[in-house]
Amino acid sequence: MNIILASKSPRRSELLSQIGLKFSVMVSDADENINEVDPAAMVEKLSYIKAKAVYDSIEDIGVSENGFENNREAIKENSEDIAIIGADTVVTIDGKILGKPKDDVDAYNMLKMLSGESHKVMTGVSLLKKAGGKLKSVTFHEETIVNFVEMTDAEINEYILTKEPADKAGGYGIQGIGAKFITSISGDYNNVVGLPLAAIYKRLKEF
Repeated sequence: MNIILASKSPRRSELLSQIGLKFSVMVSDADENINEVDPAAMVEKLSYIKAKAVYDSIEDIGVSENGFENNREAIKENSEDIAIIGADTVVTIDGKILGKPKDDVDAYNMLKMLSGESHKVMTGVSLLKKAGGKLKSVTFHEETIVNFVEMTDAEINEYILTKEPADKAGGYGIQGIGAKFITSISGDYNNVVGLPLAAIYKRLKEF
């Protein structure tokens, strides 16, 4: 099976490579602005939207990295051997959903909110492929609880200066400098990084 990751996140690519999966990356251009207040429903919907956008574009674009020619006929012949993975991650605390910070001020406010508290990280995942000429999909989400130390304002500001918070849900990276602020987690560590690997591997085997 040829796998396409519908995400430009380098962390998600690293995670899939970590478990030995061969894959190509096709960035979704889907509109990610949806009206959804439930974080679990939000990440599931967004993961599906991202994967579906790539699914819809495959016939026109092709996947040369997987040995396909860049034309409609070649893709049509191989389309039932392609599985697409879409994913979306958010942090939620006290009923608030935290995505990626818009700027340094937003990052500061997020980290101030997380300081000394427990929060949930939710990653939604959608697997899509064509089976028997029809779209087949599986969508799910995983939750991980993360506990933060009490952070001083100076620590928050110093961390923001590293630029690590800029492109991460909740404004921190558990796999980077942000690890020093985390006392414990309950659940899948990789889910916090960006993909629940064990859950994805299990479903790919069943897909």
